[in-house]
Amino acid sequence: MADPFLNAVNMTGGYGSGADILHGCNLSVERGEIAVIVGPNGAGKSTAMKAVFGMLNLHTGHVTLDGQDITGLSPQDRVARGMGFVPQVNNIFTSMTVEENLEMGAFIRRDDYSETMEQVYELFPILRDKRRQPAGELSGGQRQQVAVGRALMTKPTLLMLDEPTAGVSPIVMDELFDRIIEVARTGISILMVEQNARQALEIADKGYVLVQGANAYTDTGAALLANPEVRRTFLGGK
Repeated sequence: MADPFLNAVNMTGGYGSGADILHGCNLSVERGEIAVIVGPNGAGKSTAMKAVFGMLNLHTGHVTLDGQDITGLSPQDRVARGMGFVPQVNNIFTSMTVEENLEMGAFIRRDDYSETMEQVYELFPILRDKRRQPAGELSGGQRQQVAVGRALMTKPTLLMLDEPTAGVSPIVMDELFDRIIEVARTGISILMVEQNARQALEIADKGYVLVQGANAYTDTGAALLANPEVRRTFLGGK
């Protein structure tokens, strides 16, 4: 049986020479699948994603993408292999226009990227309207659309989002999740860390609940939402 499109196995490690944050963490995403990482604060959710992106020192474990071992590659080389990463903060150039931000996303490409930019504008119509406006003047939700759009300009096969709905209103959160579903329907795999666990699991094909850097629960989004223990402990419900 073939490995999943993204397969991160037994990741143990941390930042610099500090203590390990991840302890045997496993993550996988199939093509066109939405996988969501949830859990309490300090559980290592963002750290796990950064490990997949090569921003962490792993003592054990390996990461493969489309069957290729990328464990030793830098984040820049992983982008060239098809990874797109949207950090939670500092994810746009505020003094540049929306369109300049998107152009920056195409920095590794040597082909004509106008078609990709048109696809981004179709996905996020408000960005077309505001393309000449400095990105720093946009609302929080619009900034997140710029950040996601810029990552899409690299034509990723795997898009990683670190808390894309942080600080936005419930209406904007629902809209962003709708767009994320649309991206996945094009065949792009999505790996997402999200504090709004219940809403994220509703759109997830697969969910991971992390506790202290280790896998506590792994199942479909629907099954995790239906799990009484998960609901009671992590979703604030009964």
